Amino acid sequence: MNIIPVDVADHSYDVVIGPLEHSRSRLREIAGGRPLTVVTDEKVWNLHGERLSGLLPAEPILVPEGESAKSWDELRRLVRRFAELNLDRRSPVVAFGGGSIGDLTGLAGGLFKRGCPVIHLPTTLLAQADSAIGGKTAIDAERQKNLVGMFHQPALVLADVAFLDTLDERQLRAGYAEVVKYGLIAHPQLFDWLEEHRERILTGDHEMRAEAVWQSASAKARIVQEDPEERIGVRALLNLGHTFGHAIESLAGLGTVLHGEAVSVGMALAFAFSEELDLCPAEDAEQVRAHLMAAGLPTTLDQVGLGGRGRDLLPLMGADKKNEGGRLRLVLTRGIGRAFLSDGVEPSTLASFLERAA
Repeated sequence: MNIIPVDVADHSYDVVIGPLEHSRSRLREIAGGRPLTVVTDEKVWNLHGERLSGLLPAEPILVPEGESAKSWDELRRLVRRFAELNLDRRSPVVAFGGGSIGDLTGLAGGLFKRGCPVIHLPTTLLAQADSAIGGKTAIDAERQKNLVGMFHQPALVLADVAFLDTLDERQLRAGYAEVVKYGLIAHPQLFDWLEEHRERILTGDHEMRAEAVWQSASAKARIVQEDPEERIGVRALLNLGHTFGHAIESLAGLGTVLHGEAVSVGMALAFAFSEELDLCPAEDAEQVRAHLMAAGLPTTLDQVGLGGRGRDLLPLMGADKKNEGGRLRLVLTRGIGRAFLSDGVEPSTLASFLERAA
């Protein structure tokens, strides 16, 4: 079992990577004798609910699967259910599922009575390696990804890679894109390790999966502690590929392209655009594309059904949260492990690039 402490301002919590049963005492302590209020979807509950209920009593609240959970209607319904259960500000709520469950539950938990504890039990690789850590919460609105949200740091994150055994292959590969991201941001040694162990991670090796989650979660914890609310630009590096990716998700129709798939294409585009700007060596851009392709991930707009529609991404990218004062700010790169936040790119240059992107 690995434990990663996260200290953010006056709040601290642990990310625990290991069997769920080893954290029974932690769950009991946070629950304080109350049943766990568990937000999950029907699929996750049917697969894993009995295992969680075997540790301590649990009251499931079922929400839709995937991106459709992240809506005003579901947020309103969840807050209403918290009120019906008469939860107080010390009552923990558990996000039991993938990134969408975590985003919705985190936001509802942050809003309800100005904040109650949220425990993340992520069941996807994407959530274990990335989204469950750091306190970002959000729902989609106005056809835009994560438009409405807040920072609400969790009370505890429990990542058990055994949950990944029931994950379908497409979701697993989408989550792997977020693991690759950490190597590309600032850890070239992680990318090298992934080059060697990619297949073992994707084909079910628990030891390699736990290592991949630990490496990613440790990298994110360091960044989150330095820039908890993305105020100084350090945390923005976590958005490598995401400005392109969120626009891809919105243009394709939210939920059509998985988040990790869109991020994979976005990272390939970020490297290609950086290469075009003479920032990134061509061989690094090609190595990244080859690695993502070998992992079974898309790297082109055509592969996610948006061939010939690159220019349509531009207005969506213009609405990105990193933009300031009308400047289009992208996370670009000088090579593998050398990402940086640009001060602003010329819209016409980016439009020309997107128009030519396959």
